Amino acid sequence: MADIFDAYALADAWDEMFERPGEVRTAYEPVLAALQPIEPGELRFRADQMARAFTDRGVTYAFAGEERPWPLDLVPRILDALEWDLIQRGVSQRVRALEAYLSDAYGPCRAFEDGVVPWRLLLNSPHFHRAAHGIEPPGGVRIHVAGIDLVRDEAGDFRVLEDNVRVPSGVSYVIENRRAMTRIFPSLFAEQHVVPVDGYAQRLLAALRAAAPGGVGDPRVVVLTPGPSNAAYFEHALLARLMGVQLVEGHDLVCRNNRVWMRTTRGEMPVHVVYRRLDDDFLDPLHFRPDSVIGCPGILSAAQAGTVTLANAVGNGIADDKLLYTYVPDLIRYYLGEEPVLPNVESYRPDEPGQLDAVLDQIDQLVIKPVDGAGGQGIVIGPKADRDTLERTREAVAADPRGWIAQRPVALSTSPTLAGDRMAPRHIDLRPFAVNDGTDVWVLPGGLTRVALQEGNLIVNSSQGGGSKDTWVLAEGPAELPQVLDFTDDGTALDVVPRQLGPDGDRGVVQEGAQQQ
Repeated sequence: MADIFDAYALADAWDEMFERPGEVRTAYEPVLAALQPIEPGELRFRADQMARAFTDRGVTYAFAGEERPWPLDLVPRILDALEWDLIQRGVSQRVRALEAYLSDAYGPCRAFEDGVVPWRLLLNSPHFHRAAHGIEPPGGVRIHVAGIDLVRDEAGDFRVLEDNVRVPSGVSYVIENRRAMTRIFPSLFAEQHVVPVDGYAQRLLAALRAAAPGGVGDPRVVVLTPGPSNAAYFEHALLARLMGVQLVEGHDLVCRNNRVWMRTTRGEMPVHVVYRRLDDDFLDPLHFRPDSVIGCPGILSAAQAGTVTLANAVGNGIADDKLLYTYVPDLIRYYLGEEPVLPNVESYRPDEPGQLDAVLDQIDQLVIKPVDGAGGQGIVIGPKADRDTLERTREAVAADPRGWIAQRPVALSTSPTLAGDRMAPRHIDLRPFAVNDGTDVWVLPGGLTRVALQEGNLIVNSSQGGGSKDTWVLAEGPAELPQVLDFTDDGTALDVVPRQLGPDGDRGVVQEGAQQQ
């Protein structure tokens, strides 16, 4: 019988499953044993069935103007307990440092006065909003949710590739990937101690409720979405449903006397925490883009008055500017007095004296990134770019050194991925998600593993045609069931959360939300 791994050839990168040809890493032995007896046609059949199930359930994404089923590869990415311990410590440390930076940048600016970070980095940032200055968020939390992108380099070491602390997306696919894999390979989960991921919504709800303005005993939380045309609308709807809170659009909210209210069929109800999934520019037309029709006029004034909390906070973009990324190791040492757990990828700052010439001289050997880019847009991989692209990039960097960084190309680790009827190595990264409730930064076990589906491609973003893998974190013993939380009127966590209920514990409120939609 044919083995789907027979023709598998290791790429010139760290392979997640195989230590060397024919020698599987210990954590992957049960997975390999389960997949080897499966005929390639049977594996393809299961993948097609899964794609149809995703389409039927609306688990899709937009690519090249076409709505497609979410691409999940059947081979999971596995992290053992030691690897995960390193990752979660590193991600938590990173979030704590960025939180301290935001508090400082919108407050006393000590790091700038002490020369740790140059003033121009703050004052030239398009994401620096003076309107956010002086807002003291409850619990001191501005980063309620973070997504920190990691890669594993040629030596097998994890490195931070970038930070996302505005509206990081993708966690819904972590949850859906796990649901799909437990249906397709239920026996594997019986044999392996895989840490569950379905406690995320309860953790997020607990953090959002903890972020409510002071004096509110039973805060009302809503998820603010740009609407069904947004590429991440599925995620917005899923998180609202799992948390048992309302999914609203800008026109569902109204601000009066610096308070935010939600229109319902039973009248207006006060809102205390808004988990907003739209960018700063579109959030409040009175403060930002006046032509925005998807925001809520006056919501920022309400946040300034302390009657509502915006999660994540306005102005967080100054902390995930890719140029600021190059300073994060220094910020960790400055604010936390610790050495970075996870190193950066070696980077250049073209806006510093002497570095511009160094970047331009070797531009064909570097990865060039716009500091404000997202979704893989605008990235130029020098060794793979043609002459015209390199020349255009050279001119762009020379004209605006502040707008770019350069990095050493990293051969992202590879993982066996179903390509046609065989397994082939494809490059992957990892986006762990962190939730900050003001007392603890909790990291969802696993995160979203993204896959560059084209051979040799290093761009893993789904908007660029990338796929995904279920990410397994193995516990040393039987994995604990997810902790499920509910709250008393004073915000104290209880043991059971009624997911089917609304934020008031009232089934009628959920029904109103369905009517609004």
